[in-house]
Amino acid sequence: MTEKITSEYSHSIVIKASAAAVLNYVSNPNSWPKWLAASHEIHSEDKPLEAGEKFVEQWHTKTGPFQLDWLVTERDHPVRWTCETTTPFTGPIIVTYTIEELPAGEVKYTRIVINPDRPKPIADAADKAMHEEAAIALQNIKTQVEEMND
Repeated sequence: MTEKITSEYSHSIVIKASAAAVLNYVSNPNSWPKWLAASHEIHSEDKPLEAGEKFVEQWHTKTGPFQLDWLVTERDHPVRWTCETTTPFTGPIIVTYTIEELPAGEVKYTRIVINPDRPKPIADAADKAMHEEAAIALQNIKTQVEEMND
C-alpha cells in the first residue's frame, strides 16, 4: 500500500478594500491571468462564480501547457470560495480563498492550495517556487484590487 502524500500552502496579505470587492475579484477566474503567472487563459463567464459552476484554465508549467477543468464547490459571500480540479502529476487540487474583516477598511485575504493525495512528494525546488509565486500573486491581487477601489 502506498502512503498518501499531502501538501498544503497557505499565503495571506492585507488589502485595503471590502471583503466583497476582494472575493468578487479573486472568484472571477478571468482575473487569474492578471495575477497568477501559471494561468494563461480562462474559459468562463466573466463574473464571480457560484458553487456548481465550472470553468477551464490553460495552465503553463515548466513541462508545458496543461488544461485544468475546475468546479466551484463553495461560495459563502463575502468570506469564502473554493474550487477543485485534478491533474495526473499533482492529483486533486483544492483552492480556497478566505477573507477576514480587519479594522480601518482592510481585509486579510488568504489563498490556500491543498493537494490531498499527491502521486509523489513535491521537489524542494518546486516547493520554493510555489512560495515565491504565491507571494508575487498576492501582491498582484493587492495592487489590482486597491487600484479598482481608489
